[in-house]
Amino acid sequence: MADSDIRTATFGSLLTAMVTPFSKDGEVDYETAGQLAAKLVDDGCDGLVVTGTTGETSTLTDEENLGMFKAVLEAVGGRAKVIAGTGTNDTRHSVNLSRRAAELGVDGLLLVTPYYNKPSQAGVQAHFETVASATDLPVMLYDIPGRSGIPIQPETIIRLAEHPNIKGLKDAKADFASITRVLAKTDLAVYSGDDGLTLPWMAAGALGVVSVTAHVVTKQFRALVDAGLAGDFAAARKIHFELDPVIRGIMTRVQGAVAAKQVLTWQGVLPSSTVRLPLVEPSGAELDLIRADLAEAGMDFA
Repeated sequence: MADSDIRTATFGSLLTAMVTPFSKDGEVDYETAGQLAAKLVDDGCDGLVVTGTTGETSTLTDEENLGMFKAVLEAVGGRAKVIAGTGTNDTRHSVNLSRRAAELGVDGLLLVTPYYNKPSQAGVQAHFETVASATDLPVMLYDIPGRSGIPIQPETIIRLAEHPNIKGLKDAKADFASITRVLAKTDLAVYSGDDGLTLPWMAAGALGVVSVTAHVVTKQFRALVDAGLAGDFAAARKIHFELDPVIRGIMTRVQGAVAAKQVLTWQGVLPSSTVRLPLVEPSGAELDLIRADLAEAGMDFA
């Protein structure tokens, strides 16, 4: 295998950051989660991130997180990489949840920057190294300062890449200079964490995307990532433009998990678009904006 093939095989190249389906009374719907996971893999995902940001992990109990890992493993284990979102802002909690996820047989861990605490970069590095050392699983760091309050500085990422278990980075920082340094200085498998930046990040050497919008246009994202991996950026650019209104509708009108659940319900994939407070479902005006965006892409839910 070429190095890029090895890195892609660790996590996959098209990963959907899965929603956590809820019944109308707000309980986790594990049966629907398994069905959704199978559909996503059938349509082209080679990896799934379970109970990350889009999975509403911050309002799930540990047992619900573990239940989601188990449900997705039972549905697609062996056909796609199952990456467990086990990062929290409490290092000991993250270690415990990561070990329990490892016992279930997940393929890797997604660890978000500790949020709210606002640690120094030394604290960020110590947190990630501690959790990454708690299991033998490959780790994908998750840099999302818009939610965590702080970035992982490129120098910190470069140091963290020396840890034997830290193999990847989901970059949702939208800082091209930073990601360029990381790509130049490390062998990390880098993934765009912003759906709309998949094309430029792959042009610089990223291996794919951890996507929310791929819930509803999985095959198109598969084609975009495959074109990027093949170096066919003319084809990738065409798909990028076609996906633009869909990404706008899913990612800019309301919170991504809220929009994705709504559209999946329109598509008949989910029986319920229920989210947990403090998230709320879209207003009528917001739904109109989402419908208009999707209609621009030829997806009519009027």
